[in-house]
Amino acid sequence: MRYLSTRGGIAPVRFKDAVMMGLADDGGLLLPESIPAFSAAELESWRSLSYPQLAFKIISRFIDDIPASDLQVLIDRSYATFNHPEVTPVVQKDGVYILELFHGVTLAFKDVALQFLGNLFEYILQERHEHLTIVGATSGDTGSAAIHGVRGKAGISIFILHPHGKTSPVQALQMTSVLDENVHNIAVDGTFDDCQDIVKELMGDLEFKQKYSLGAVNSINWARVLAQVVYYIYAWLRVAKQGQKVVFSVPTGNFGDIFAGYVAQQMGLPVEKLLLATNENNILTRFINQGDYSVGTVVQTLSPSMDIQVASNFERYLFYLFKQDAARVSAAFAQLKTEGKISFSQQELQQVRQDFRSASVDRQATLETIRQFKHDTGYLLDPHTAVGVRAAQELVADDTPVVCLSTAHPAKFGEAVVEATGEAVPVPPAIARLEGLPTRCVRMQADAGQVREFIISTVG
Repeated sequence: MRYLSTRGGIAPVRFKDAVMMGLADDGGLLLPESIPAFSAAELESWRSLSYPQLAFKIISRFIDDIPASDLQVLIDRSYATFNHPEVTPVVQKDGVYILELFHGVTLAFKDVALQFLGNLFEYILQERHEHLTIVGATSGDTGSAAIHGVRGKAGISIFILHPHGKTSPVQALQMTSVLDENVHNIAVDGTFDDCQDIVKELMGDLEFKQKYSLGAVNSINWARVLAQVVYYIYAWLRVAKQGQKVVFSVPTGNFGDIFAGYVAQQMGLPVEKLLLATNENNILTRFINQGDYSVGTVVQTLSPSMDIQVASNFERYLFYLFKQDAARVSAAFAQLKTEGKISFSQQELQQVRQDFRSASVDRQATLETIRQFKHDTGYLLDPHTAVGVRAAQELVADDTPVVCLSTAHPAKFGEAVVEATGEAVPVPPAIARLEGLPTRCVRMQADAGQVREFIISTVG
């Protein structure tokens, strides 16, 4: 299995090189040269598998340069850190299936991919006797999950940029209270998009990237998306009958989580529809419903992990929408850079609406959904999950099973939950022990030059 860039400017690379490259050297994103498919019979044969066993069956289809025995060890080690035996259990509440993705070390869905990616990095670096400098941007959850995935690991330094004052207090503490020598937090005076732009600029400086061995943990890294494909299939196996289609409702800002569902569907998973749920930062909803992909101003919301305008993984989907025409992808992002928008043909927009449905959920609707769902079922939703549940309530009218991805533990966003319900959120031990911990963080302007100099002075 080899990997290509969405912009067509690199020679195909194998999986381990794709992991270490992160962002393709031509500025594009890496994708497998083909998406493996499984049969309905094969899918049925997986019903009794544990999560790590299923992960191996799926992930191994995309990897041919890591021995199977080593890959199984990496997967087993990654999911041994979760506090639920099923890793990503499914619970049914009020006719909705909730896929709980928050049982990892930082209580967010990013742990599912980043525990695996951290172990992958360590494995490859030990094999190659190399050092890696990870540079990542976060709207809250990716940063803490990435830090906890690589903290203390030999041969890795990690620099995480987050928008100052725009994550939840718990998210900030989960990052800045990690004092391992290889962990460096940078609070940027700006938005997540500013952080992401800095990371892309540094990654695009090939001389700097190669000299300091830069790598990516954001969902621009293909291994992130690959690990997330697994839980779509795991959920289907626990919800659906043989051959039955389901709807997945996905709260997303950066398009990575829902793109993993798109890949699962392309592999053969019976998916009726992928519902893309956004908050007030609704560029993706505007695109799907109105054909308008134009960049607006980021609004701070109750669901900060989705406070994004420019969705990185959207480029991967466009590669398939444009019939794998790398020149068309490059032209689209050149237009976005110069005009702040991307234009689409009517035929392309028709295909988009076949692939996705979408709804935008505002602050009031988010609070109402948390409050009503708690009243009706006794189950507490975090604000991101509430966005996904509300979108499903608005968009699904028949009896097709609906799986809503629950991307974070409600205690990570306690203020929003208290505002909705009037009740304090039970605090799990993983959050309670953060109180009073010393922290370390550097604050900077949204300037790639400052971040570059900080990395140079830190790693030498």
